[in-house]
Amino acid sequence: MMLNRPDRLNALSAETLREIVTACRWLDETTVIKAVVVRGAGRAFSAGFDLDDFRSLDADASPRDNADLGRLAAEALTDVRPLTVAAIHGHCVGGGLVLAAACDLRLASETVRFSIPEVDLGIPLAWGGIPRLVRELGPAVTKELVLTCRPFDADEAKALRFLNRVVPDDRLFDEADALAAELASKPTFALRATKQHVNAVTEDLAATPTTPTRSPPPSPTPSPARSAARTSNPNVDDRTGTADQPTSVARRSSNVSRLTTNRASPSFTNTTGGLVIRL
Repeated sequence: MMLNRPDRLNALSAETLREIVTACRWLDETTVIKAVVVRGAGRAFSAGFDLDDFRSLDADASPRDNADLGRLAAEALTDVRPLTVAAIHGHCVGGGLVLAAACDLRLASETVRFSIPEVDLGIPLAWGGIPRLVRELGPAVTKELVLTCRPFDADEAKALRFLNRVVPDDRLFDEADALAAELASKPTFALRATKQHVNAVTEDLAATPTTPTRSPPPSPTPSPARSAARTSNPNVDDRTGTADQPTSVARRSSNVSRLTTNRASPSFTNTTGGLVIRL
């Protein structure tokens, strides 16, 4: 999944955020895809929300509705069925950092620069960024980074446990692809159950008395037929009773991406918003 507005350093427009939500819904229904790399085109992961775009939105829409687009995109990435691996390079700013934090695993290049400049711009960090960062970094570090707006580099982000790995710039995308491929080789049910359980636990850790908590999902009991199938094939999906299939490489144009698999031709196409999906 590629943020594809390189001329704007992949600034997040309203249309791009809507396309992220739509793409995640499509991925939820495409059960053969087990891992997705999230990255930015060109020189940056993302410069954050596009101020010019949000100023030009429909005047009839409420500021709350406009601000909610980012929260919906971040939640879609958090809850999407496949595992998500963020490959972060260049600049990762504000809302872009919130989207990266929504991914399951995060790799960054050695020269990446992070920052959260919202307070200097006179606005609070939105999109659910505060509770998300508190869960990832803790309250004191979140306050420092959000209130001071100071930039920080890959080594500090790794020390704060925001990143799983820091890799050489020219190896970032290869390393992210290799990690996604490694994850995709594992049984679907175990991947999905682990992701859901960890997400539920981290939400509970940051919950307050006024914040509803989400219980860990129950572990479904496979039917005898599915259990027998899994005995002969450990990669059988417990939800469908079918074996996992590899995905094929997709064809891509400059503005439109079509993703296909070895099953009966599911596809996702985007047109204008700045999001590309390919495998």
